[in-house]
Amino acid sequence: ERKGFLNRHARKARALITPAMKVRITDIPIYGQIPAGMSALTEQTVEGHVSLDMRSANVVKNRGTFALRVRGDSMIGAHILDGDIVILEDTKEVHNGDIVAALIDGETSLKRYVVEHGRPYLKAENPRYPDLVPARELKIQGVMVSLIRKQERRKRQ
Repeated sequence: ERKGFLNRHARKARALITPAMKVRITDIPIYGQIPAGMSALTEQTVEGHVSLDMRSANVVKNRGTFALRVRGDSMIGAHILDGDIVILEDTKEVHNGDIVAALIDGETSLKRYVVEHGRPYLKAENPRYPDLVPARELKIQGVMVSLIRKQERRKRQ
């Protein structure tokens, strides 16, 4: 209550409620799919929107935030699965170890950005996939700030 996350409500059986004014919802466009593996670059179009609370999703307003649906299994070691939605910010500030959407030599991919001995490369989080070392170009398209898990429903028996 001192930190502003809970309010007391005397006439309710469950006396603690969250204040509605603390929630700031924003719509983030989903620009198609990104391979978590290697694939040719495809033209991305808006396929929908996802609504998120900016604070809980670690989203900063006016940072060019966008979402991509993950395809493939090269990032399973980072717990990013096929069908998940990654939330990314279009930023020039990339740090060693960030998970990024990147254009590398004409192909786009979701990988971990690594710099060793002053040379950047993209690292898969699945040992079945090789590291991607740029021969010509490496352009960071976005840095991952949040993840929405695709939850499989169990079939009723």
